[in-house]
Amino acid sequence: MKKLIALAAMAFSIACYAQNNNPLWLRYPAISPDGKTIVFSFKGDLYRVSGSGGDAVPITLNEAYDYMPVWSHDGKWIAFASDRYGNFDVYIMPSTGGEAKRLTYNSANDYPYDFSVDDKKVLFGTARNDVYTSARFPQRALFQKLYEVPSTGGRSVMVLSAGSEFAHFNKSGDKIIF
Repeated sequence: MKKLIALAAMAFSIACYAQNNNPLWLRYPAISPDGKTIVFSFKGDLYRVSGSGGDAVPITLNEAYDYMPVWSHDGKWIAFASDRYGNFDVYIMPSTGGEAKRLTYNSANDYPYDFSVDDKKVLFGTARNDVYTSARFPQRALFQKLYEVPSTGGRSVMVLSAGSEFAHFNKSGDKIIF
């Protein structure tokens, strides 16, 4: 009985220690274009913190899983993926926080990668099905295809059907690096 009580006390103290530890699993950091602010994902919400350190402030707080933040080139907007309606779609919101606007509405998962150089479009990867004549048709999640959607919302358009993940425009916006 003494061993059982000692074991329970030890387990309780470990649990209490874990509660007071620094947060881990800060993921998907995105540094603002001016280098002064970082947005990251933690436990399914987005947080922003000064590049010099300090307390992180949540910019999304909801039941959904929000992650993969991407800054617009002017630093005014954040695009991110969220599963608010089941699958992951691309959303956009002011970089200081506020209401998020849904940009994509497909049943396949969509993940933002970059903004166009003029910030008028969001480049994103998706596992949307190819046409039935494609050799990749049955493997919809094998490679991400590139699409873009207007930052203000609208119709998504395929940019590249070849497998291409974590794509970004070059500085002049005439090439895509993936």
